[in-house]
Amino acid sequence: MSALAWFAPLWEFSFMQRALLGCLLLSLSAAPVGVFLMLRRMSLTGDAMAHAILPGAALGFLISGLSLGAMTLGGIVAGLVVAVGSGLVARSTILREDTALAAFYLLSLALGVLIISTYGSQVDLLHVLFGSVLALDNAALGLLLGIALLSLLALALLYRALVLECLDPDFLRAHSRRWSALAHYGFLVLVVFNLVAGFHALGTLMAVAIMVLPAAAARFWVRRIQSLLGLAPLLALVCCVAGLLLSYHADWPTSPAIVLALGAVYAFSMVFGRFGLWRQRAISPVHLKG
Repeated sequence: MSALAWFAPLWEFSFMQRALLGCLLLSLSAAPVGVFLMLRRMSLTGDAMAHAILPGAALGFLISGLSLGAMTLGGIVAGLVVAVGSGLVARSTILREDTALAAFYLLSLALGVLIISTYGSQVDLLHVLFGSVLALDNAALGLLLGIALLSLLALALLYRALVLECLDPDFLRAHSRRWSALAHYGFLVLVVFNLVAGFHALGTLMAVAIMVLPAAAARFWVRRIQSLLGLAPLLALVCCVAGLLLSYHADWPTSPAIVLALGAVYAFSMVFGRFGLWRQRAISPVHLKG
């Protein structure tokens, strides 16, 4: 098969074009958020919050069916409740924040699956858990565009505070408690919004992949934060295109195909990247044996 024939579905079919546009918007918004998620050592927190939005989306589905607005609002509310609730528990009890978050997200995941399994069908459950990027309509694309614009604007406004919180949170807290709180909670809100956006395309189980994997792969190539913020969205978009085409030609589920493409780029970067295993081994000093 020629390269032209391999890429042909992207301009031959409108559903592939909408999927590509949705992936572009997700890459522009979620991948930069993932960079700060990685730098703050909160990647597993993002995964937990991705599961936490499920009961809200399930309740929206229960009330209004597969309604974009209801499921989006429900997911945002559920994600914020879990994020704020786990933080309050960690600050009011002897539990650490990671333990409190794990407890909240496990209960949320179980509740969401129970609601959809009881009141929906297996098809509905699969739609919520694994997404439907090939079924994005104009309303869903409008939502993704709005969240992308909101994310980019918020990142631009909070950029200095977020960088300081990644590098020296104690200094930021001592210098300005207001900016420290705004950066922390504002960032959590951005994470929730982008997870909800990713949920509509990739499903709750895989929404965090487009945040974490491009940022982690970019870390093996560049070190400066500005470079990470530029490279991570590019890697995310390339992997989304590869995943879309792979799912079309191989007849694979689209969300897993995209995540596997992201994983392949991460593995390649980990081995062959500028700061990967191969490079580090090549420049490591040779110790003489006596």
